[in-house]
Amino acid sequence: MNWTLIVLIGAGVGFVAGMFGKGGSAIATPLLHAAGVPAMVALAAPLPATIPSTAAASLPYLRYHLVERDVVRWSLLVGLPATAAGALATRWISGTALVHVTDVVVIVLGLRSLARPGNPGSAPGVISHRRVRLAATALVVGLASGLLANSGGFLLVPLYLAVVHLPMRSALANSLAVAMVLAVPGTIVHAALGHIDWHVVVVFGMASIPLSNLGARTALRLRADRLERLYGVVLVTLGAALLAAG
Repeated sequence: MNWTLIVLIGAGVGFVAGMFGKGGSAIATPLLHAAGVPAMVALAAPLPATIPSTAAASLPYLRYHLVERDVVRWSLLVGLPATAAGALATRWISGTALVHVTDVVVIVLGLRSLARPGNPGSAPGVISHRRVRLAATALVVGLASGLLANSGGFLLVPLYLAVVHLPMRSALANSLAVAMVLAVPGTIVHAALGHIDWHVVVVFGMASIPLSNLGARTALRLRADRLERLYGVVLVTLGAALLAAG
Protein backbone atom coordinates (compact mmCIF):
# COMPACT_ATOMS: atom_id res chain seq x y z
CA MET A 1 0.00 0.00 0.00
CA ASN A 2 1.20 3.50 -0.85
CA TRP A 3 0.81 5.43 2.41
CA THR A 4 1.65 8.80 0.85
CA LEU A 5 -1.17 8.33 -1.63
CA ILE A 6 -3.53 7.33 1.18
CA VAL A 7 -2.77 10.61 2.99
CA LEU A 8 -3.35 12.62 -0.19
CA ILE A 9 -6.56 10.73 -0.91
CA GLY A 10 -7.79 11.38 2.63
CA ALA A 11 -7.10 15.11 2.31
CA GLY A 12 -8.71 15.43 -1.12
CA VAL A 13 -11.74 13.33 -0.26
CA GLY A 14 -12.23 15.19 3.03
CA PHE A 15 -12.26 18.57 1.30
CA VAL A 16 -14.63 17.45 -1.49
CA ALA A 17 -16.93 15.65 0.95
CA GLY A 18 -17.19 18.68 3.19
CA MET A 19 -17.85 20.98 0.26
CA PHE A 20 -20.61 18.86 -1.27
CA GLY A 21 -22.28 17.42 1.82
CA LYS A 22 -21.17 13.87 1.15
CA GLY A 23 -19.36 11.40 3.35
CA GLY A 24 -16.79 10.77 0.65
CA SER A 25 -16.56 7.00 0.97
CA ALA A 26 -17.89 6.42 -2.55
CA ILE A 27 -14.98 8.43 -3.91
CA ALA A 28 -12.43 7.09 -1.44
CA THR A 29 -13.13 3.41 -2.18
CA PRO A 30 -11.91 3.26 -5.80
CA LEU A 31 -9.04 5.66 -5.09
CA LEU A 32 -7.78 3.60 -2.14
CA HIS A 33 -8.09 0.44 -4.20
CA ALA A 34 -6.02 2.08 -6.93
CA ALA A 35 -3.42 2.97 -4.25
CA GLY A 36 -2.95 -0.72 -3.44
CA VAL A 37 -5.47 -1.20 -0.65
CA PRO A 38 -7.27 -4.59 -0.95
CA ALA A 39 -10.79 -4.32 -2.37
CA MET A 40 -12.81 -5.11 0.77
CA VAL A 41 -10.53 -2.98 2.97
CA ALA A 42 -10.87 -0.11 0.47
CA LEU A 43 -14.64 -0.44 0.81
CA ALA A 44 -14.72 -0.54 4.61
CA ALA A 45 -11.77 1.56 5.81
CA PRO A 46 -13.16 5.01 4.90
CA LEU A 47 -16.36 4.34 6.84
CA PRO A 48 -15.15 4.86 10.44
CA ALA A 49 -13.14 7.90 9.32
CA THR A 50 -16.38 9.35 7.95
CA ILE A 51 -17.83 9.77 11.45
CA PRO A 52 -15.42 12.45 12.74
CA SER A 53 -14.91 14.04 9.31
CA THR A 54 -18.63 14.58 8.67
CA ALA A 55 -19.01 15.89 12.23
CA ALA A 56 -16.30 18.45 11.51
CA ALA A 57 -17.94 19.39 8.20
CA SER A 58 -21.36 19.78 9.88
CA LEU A 59 -20.22 22.50 12.27
CA PRO A 60 -20.34 25.42 9.77
CA TYR A 61 -23.85 24.37 8.64
CA LEU A 62 -25.06 24.13 12.25
CA ARG A 63 -24.03 27.72 12.84
CA TYR A 64 -26.40 28.77 10.04
CA HIS A 65 -29.23 26.55 11.39
CA LEU A 66 -29.47 24.58 8.14
CA VAL A 67 -29.92 21.14 9.76
CA GLU A 68 -33.62 20.20 10.07
CA ARG A 69 -34.54 17.86 12.93
CA ASP A 70 -37.49 16.28 11.12
CA VAL A 71 -35.35 15.40 8.10
CA VAL A 72 -32.61 13.87 10.25
CA ARG A 73 -35.06 12.00 12.50
CA TRP A 74 -36.97 10.25 9.70
CA SER A 75 -33.86 9.57 7.68
CA LEU A 76 -32.25 7.78 10.62
CA LEU A 77 -35.39 5.95 11.74
CA VAL A 78 -35.46 4.01 8.46
CA GLY A 79 -31.85 4.37 7.40
CA LEU A 80 -30.12 2.81 10.40
CA PRO A 81 -31.68 -0.69 10.17
CA ALA A 82 -31.38 -0.60 6.38
CA THR A 83 -27.66 0.17 6.68
CA ALA A 84 -27.07 -2.79 9.00
CA ALA A 85 -28.94 -5.09 6.59
CA GLY A 86 -26.88 -3.89 3.65
CA ALA A 87 -23.61 -4.36 5.53
CA LEU A 88 -24.53 -7.94 6.46
CA ALA A 89 -25.22 -8.70 2.79
CA THR A 90 -21.54 -8.08 1.94
CA ARG A 91 -20.77 -11.51 3.42
CA TRP A 92 -22.08 -13.01 0.18
CA ILE A 93 -20.82 -10.42 -2.33
CA SER A 94 -17.17 -10.02 -3.42
CA GLY A 95 -15.26 -6.84 -2.62
CA THR A 96 -14.06 -6.48 -6.23
CA ALA A 97 -17.63 -6.56 -7.53
CA LEU A 98 -18.62 -3.86 -5.05
CA VAL A 99 -15.70 -1.65 -6.13
CA HIS A 100 -16.95 -1.83 -9.74
CA VAL A 101 -20.49 -1.08 -8.58
CA THR A 102 -19.15 1.97 -6.75
CA ASP A 103 -17.42 3.19 -9.94
CA VAL A 104 -20.66 2.91 -11.91
CA VAL A 105 -22.69 4.63 -9.18
CA VAL A 106 -20.19 7.51 -9.11
CA ILE A 107 -20.65 8.01 -12.88
CA VAL A 108 -24.45 7.87 -12.68
CA LEU A 109 -24.59 10.40 -9.85
CA GLY A 110 -22.18 12.66 -11.69
CA LEU A 111 -24.47 12.64 -14.75
CA ARG A 112 -27.44 13.27 -12.44
CA SER A 113 -25.71 16.32 -10.98
CA LEU A 114 -24.97 17.72 -14.44
CA ALA A 115 -28.52 17.16 -15.66
CA ARG A 116 -30.28 18.46 -12.56
CA PRO A 117 -32.27 21.66 -13.14
CA GLY A 118 -32.23 24.39 -10.53
CA ASN A 119 -33.96 23.22 -7.38
CA PRO A 120 -36.79 25.58 -6.39
CA GLY A 121 -37.31 24.03 -2.96
CA SER A 122 -40.48 22.45 -1.61
CA ALA A 123 -43.59 22.88 -3.75
CA PRO A 124 -47.23 22.84 -2.60
CA GLY A 125 -48.37 19.29 -1.91
CA VAL A 126 -44.82 18.04 -1.37
CA ILE A 127 -44.68 18.86 2.34
CA SER A 128 -47.73 16.70 3.16
CA HIS A 129 -45.96 13.63 1.79
CA ARG A 130 -42.54 14.63 3.03
CA ARG A 131 -42.14 11.89 5.64
CA VAL A 132 -43.05 9.18 3.14
CA ARG A 133 -40.48 10.59 0.74
CA LEU A 134 -37.91 10.81 3.52
CA ALA A 135 -38.56 7.19 4.54
CA ALA A 136 -38.22 5.95 0.95
CA THR A 137 -35.02 7.93 0.48
CA ALA A 138 -33.59 6.61 3.75
CA LEU A 139 -34.38 3.00 2.81
CA VAL A 140 -32.51 3.25 -0.50
CA VAL A 141 -29.60 5.16 1.01
CA GLY A 142 -29.34 2.86 4.02
CA LEU A 143 -29.17 -0.32 1.93
CA ALA A 144 -26.61 1.25 -0.41
CA SER A 145 -24.64 2.59 2.56
CA GLY A 146 -24.24 -0.83 4.14
CA LEU A 147 -23.74 -2.72 0.88
CA LEU A 148 -21.14 -0.34 -0.55
CA ALA A 149 -19.55 0.40 2.86
CA ASN A 150 -20.09 4.14 2.81
CA SER A 151 -22.13 6.59 4.84
CA GLY A 152 -24.67 7.29 2.10
CA GLY A 153 -23.79 10.95 1.60
CA PHE A 154 -23.13 10.43 -2.11
CA LEU A 155 -26.80 9.42 -2.52
CA LEU A 156 -28.37 11.64 0.12
CA VAL A 157 -27.77 14.99 -1.55
CA PRO A 158 -29.19 14.13 -5.00
CA LEU A 159 -32.14 12.24 -3.46
CA TYR A 160 -32.89 15.02 -0.99
CA LEU A 161 -32.96 17.38 -3.96
CA ALA A 162 -34.93 15.19 -6.39
CA VAL A 163 -37.29 13.30 -4.06
CA VAL A 164 -37.71 15.39 -0.91
CA HIS A 165 -37.25 18.72 -2.74
CA LEU A 166 -35.02 20.30 -0.13
CA PRO A 167 -33.19 23.52 -1.02
CA MET A 168 -29.54 22.99 -1.98
CA ARG A 169 -27.85 24.17 1.21
CA SER A 170 -30.38 22.35 3.38
CA ALA A 171 -29.70 19.16 1.40
CA LEU A 172 -25.96 19.55 1.97
CA ALA A 173 -26.36 20.22 5.69
CA ASN A 174 -28.79 17.39 6.41
CA SER A 175 -26.80 14.96 4.30
CA LEU A 176 -23.73 15.47 6.50
CA ALA A 177 -25.72 15.10 9.73
CA VAL A 178 -27.42 11.87 8.58
CA ALA A 179 -24.29 10.41 6.96
CA MET A 180 -22.39 10.82 10.23
CA VAL A 181 -24.85 8.56 12.08
CA LEU A 182 -25.39 6.09 9.23
CA ALA A 183 -21.66 5.38 9.28
CA VAL A 184 -21.92 3.90 12.79
CA PRO A 185 -23.82 0.62 12.20
CA GLY A 186 -21.88 -0.04 9.01
CA THR A 187 -18.61 0.45 10.89
CA ILE A 188 -19.67 -1.96 13.64
CA VAL A 189 -20.76 -4.69 11.20
CA HIS A 190 -17.72 -4.40 8.94
CA ALA A 191 -15.38 -4.37 11.95
CA ALA A 192 -17.04 -7.56 13.22
CA LEU A 193 -16.59 -9.14 9.79
CA GLY A 194 -12.87 -8.22 9.81
CA HIS A 195 -13.05 -5.87 6.84
CA ILE A 196 -11.42 -2.82 8.47
CA ASP A 197 -7.67 -2.14 8.53
CA TRP A 198 -7.34 0.38 11.36
CA HIS A 199 -3.93 1.58 10.15
CA VAL A 200 -5.57 2.75 6.93
CA VAL A 201 -8.42 4.29 8.91
CA VAL A 202 -6.09 6.39 11.09
CA VAL A 203 -3.89 7.62 8.23
CA PHE A 204 -6.89 8.39 6.01
CA GLY A 205 -8.85 10.04 8.84
CA MET A 206 -6.04 12.27 10.08
CA ALA A 207 -5.85 13.82 6.63
CA SER A 208 -9.58 14.01 5.91
CA ILE A 209 -10.96 15.47 9.16
CA PRO A 210 -9.45 19.00 9.03
CA LEU A 211 -9.96 19.30 5.27
CA SER A 212 -13.65 18.36 5.52
CA ASN A 213 -14.32 21.35 7.76
CA LEU A 214 -12.46 23.60 5.33
CA GLY A 215 -14.50 22.21 2.45
CA ALA A 216 -17.79 22.97 4.22
CA ARG A 217 -16.72 26.54 5.01
CA THR A 218 -15.68 27.00 1.39
CA ALA A 219 -19.08 25.74 0.15
CA LEU A 220 -20.93 28.29 2.26
CA ARG A 221 -19.01 31.07 0.50
CA LEU A 222 -19.68 29.84 -3.04
CA ARG A 223 -22.77 29.34 -5.20
CA ALA A 224 -24.11 25.86 -4.51
CA ASP A 225 -25.49 25.27 -8.02
CA ARG A 226 -22.09 25.85 -9.61
CA LEU A 227 -20.42 23.63 -7.04
CA GLU A 228 -22.87 20.81 -7.74
CA ARG A 229 -22.27 20.94 -11.47
CA LEU A 230 -18.50 21.08 -11.01
CA TYR A 231 -18.74 18.07 -8.73
CA GLY A 232 -20.77 16.27 -11.40
CA VAL A 233 -17.93 16.73 -13.87
CA VAL A 234 -15.41 15.45 -11.31
CA LEU A 235 -17.55 12.39 -10.49
CA VAL A 236 -18.09 11.41 -14.13
CA THR A 237 -14.40 11.84 -14.99
CA LEU A 238 -13.16 10.00 -11.91
CA GLY A 239 -15.63 7.14 -12.14
CA ALA A 240 -15.01 6.59 -15.85
CA ALA A 241 -11.22 6.62 -15.39
CA LEU A 242 -11.27 4.15 -12.50
CA LEU A 243 -13.75 1.86 -14.24
CA ALA A 244 -11.61 1.86 -17.40
CA ALA A 245 -8.52 1.06 -15.31
CA GLY A 246 -10.29 -2.02 -13.94
